[in-house]
Amino acid sequence: MTSLWRRFASPRSTKVSDMQATDSRPDEESSAIDSDLEAILAERDAAQAELARMREQFLREHAELENARKRQARDLEQSRKFANERLLGALLPVFDSLEAGLAALKDATPQVREGLELTLRQLLKVASDNGMTVVDPLGHAFNPEQHQAIAVLPAGAEHQPDTVAQVHQKGYLLNERLLRPALVIVAKGEHD
Repeated sequence: MTSLWRRFASPRSTKVSDMQATDSRPDEESSAIDSDLEAILAERDAAQAELARMREQFLREHAELENARKRQARDLEQSRKFANERLLGALLPVFDSLEAGLAALKDATPQVREGLELTLRQLLKVASDNGMTVVDPLGHAFNPEQHQAIAVLPAGAEHQPDTVAQVHQKGYLLNERLLRPALVIVAKGEHD
């Protein structure tokens, strides 16, 4: 009977041991799957971090290129605006000479006077078309950004304090930038 018992008992014990072996396999497979999953998640996190770094680098480089494009466009616009600065600056003595000549031609024939006035108007028109404006501040408030005071007169009935009483030489602006200040005499009050 004992042999019989052994015969029947041994398959059962084998089955139990098989079950224990089978149970241990899922733990090993589970830990292998867990480690594979952790490795995959770590790779994913590293890839996401790399993607974020590359996205940040792309945005920075894109912004830098955009800023460079804007800077180049601004520089080009400045170049266009002030390309004639040397030429117009060189013409300022010509304007001064024509105006002085017109002031001195009191006894000249009307044709000569009209010819000089027409020449001056044409030159001023060309200069104006290229962005130049005349600063003739007679009677206006003194502006140290556009006027250079060469003398001071006492203010009186004719001139208010801190205004331009006389203009010795007109000033010029080129696209709102000072090309030459106006040389002026300023009226000052007694307390100044």
